[in-house]
Amino acid sequence: MKLNKSLSAGVILLSLIAYSCGGGGSSSSESSSSSAPSAPAASAPVSLEDKYKDDPVFIAGSAKAKESGCTACHMVERKIVGPSYADVAAKYDNTEENVKMLTEHVINGFVGNWGEVPMPAHPHLAKEDVETIVKYVLLLKK
Repeated sequence: MKLNKSLSAGVILLSLIAYSCGGGGSSSSESSSSSAPSAPAASAPVSLEDKYKDDPVFIAGSAKAKESGCTACHMVERKIVGPSYADVAAKYDNTEENVKMLTEHVINGFVGNWGEVPMPAHPHLAKEDVETIVKYVLLLKK
C-alpha cells in the first residue's frame, strides 16, 4: 500500500513538472502568438519583364528584338552567347549618345566590350528598328 501511494505521488509530481514546463500550457501560448501581428512575408523579386511589361518602349522593343533574332544570343536577365539586356543596361546610361553608339554596334558589328565573342553585323536591319531595340535594352535597369 505504501508503494502505491509513493508511486502515485511520484506520477503526480512528474505530471506537475511536465505541465509547468509547457506540457499543458500550449493553448495559452497559441492564443498569445495569434494575437500578435505577424511579420509581412517577403515579396518575391519582380522580373524585369514583369516590371516593364506595360511600358510602350518595352512592348515595341521586345517585339522588334524577337522579330530581328536578337533572342538567339541575348536574354533579358541571363547571359547566353552575348550579354543579357540587363547587363547592357547596367553598363550604359540611357542617353542619346549611347543609343547612337549601340545602334552602330548592332548594325556594323563590334568586338571587345563583352569578351572574345563578337557582336555580328546586322546591316539588313533598319536603323529605326535597331534604335527601338536599343532603347528597350537600356530601359531594363534592375
